[in-house]
Amino acid sequence: MQPPTGFIAGVDTHTGTHTIALLDMNGRVLSTDTFGADPDGYGRLVAMLGDPARCAGVGVEGTNSFGAALARRLRAAGFPVYEVLRPKRAVRRRDGKSDPIDAVAAARSVLAGDGTSLPKSSDGWVEALRHLNAERSRLVAAMTALANSAGGLLVTAPEPVRERYRGLRTETRMDRLASCRPSGGLVERSVLDALKGAAKAWKTLREQAGLLEERMREILEDNARPLLDIYGAGTVTAATIAIVAGDNPERIRGEAAFAKLCGACPIPASSGRTDRHRLNRGGNRQGNAALHRIAVVRLRHHQPTRDYVARKTSEGKSKLEIIRCLKRYIAREAYRALVATRDGSAGRPAPRERGARLRLLRTSHGITQRQVGEALGVPSSRISEIERGVRDLPELEQRATQWIHSITTPTQHAQQLDNV
Repeated sequence: MQPPTGFIAGVDTHTGTHTIALLDMNGRVLSTDTFGADPDGYGRLVAMLGDPARCAGVGVEGTNSFGAALARRLRAAGFPVYEVLRPKRAVRRRDGKSDPIDAVAAARSVLAGDGTSLPKSSDGWVEALRHLNAERSRLVAAMTALANSAGGLLVTAPEPVRERYRGLRTETRMDRLASCRPSGGLVERSVLDALKGAAKAWKTLREQAGLLEERMREILEDNARPLLDIYGAGTVTAATIAIVAGDNPERIRGEAAFAKLCGACPIPASSGRTDRHRLNRGGNRQGNAALHRIAVVRLRHHQPTRDYVARKTSEGKSKLEIIRCLKRYIAREAYRALVATRDGSAGRPAPRERGARLRLLRTSHGITQRQVGEALGVPSSRISEIERGVRDLPELEQRATQWIHSITTPTQHAQQLDNV
């Protein structure tokens, strides 16, 4: 049976099945049904919905997980798709918990416009970044586990082995263990065999993670160069910001909405004659962590930021409050970079064009190539090659640009930070 004109649909998604509920515009349940989570099931679900012109919206749980394929199929068929949150505990306590009940709750969320958003696109360059970043994170987690286990073995290892690798940085220790030659008594040789195996595995994982990061860098260079130009944003941080926003940033209403998405906006905590704000502990925690990493880099290496921190500290601000302000300011920068990406200005210019920009920036402030090279620890000839477009060194070019900005625009940065 085809649904009547003007209806809302909600879908509760799972690994093997999807349950759909149809509601009229007054919120009354028309019908519910369950389909398989496969192409045939998607086809029968779309056929049940009928004409997209009669559908006011389809709320889908997990548009970036179990419902990703269904969301793509619905959008391709012309249906307006919305991502909805799982039912709140109060709803589950009142109405119970089942797939049809959750599907009805999803449809009612769309009808009320509560807790809904446009889903991220799952077939573009951001989706490619998400897969690469997810796998890199798993590799890094495995590397951490191996390094920790090696440190644990060294605690109880024979004293000659323990002293040989005591106090070394993780990377240096694992490199030396991978190339060691086990010898000595039975226990000492066995410990070194175990540590050498762990170190070799660690190095293999590091190489694989590095290859994935290089691929992520290429994607960002081609599609979201403005994110890489943010001071303190490396490849992984820029990729995280892009993944949080999606490659359709128009789904985010504005700069304030992006800050709230990343948990970087202050939350009112006032009552009566008390007027104050507190830190936001909600939002996307990966996005919040990306902003925090940028803030930490700027606290250590960005002179305008350090001047701002010193001034705010003298005014009685705590470190947490200052970092909150910095993260809000960085969220503004990140949103502008996302807008530049959306507007088509994210393509990577040719090396000669980028080199000309660097030369203009340097000469406008009376800075020599030698000064830039000494500040970055590279020969001045490298700066010359970048400016002439002879060599494509985007990371060094970015460092040079950031260094020039850091020593020439402290007042401008301080004024911008004061507006947070």
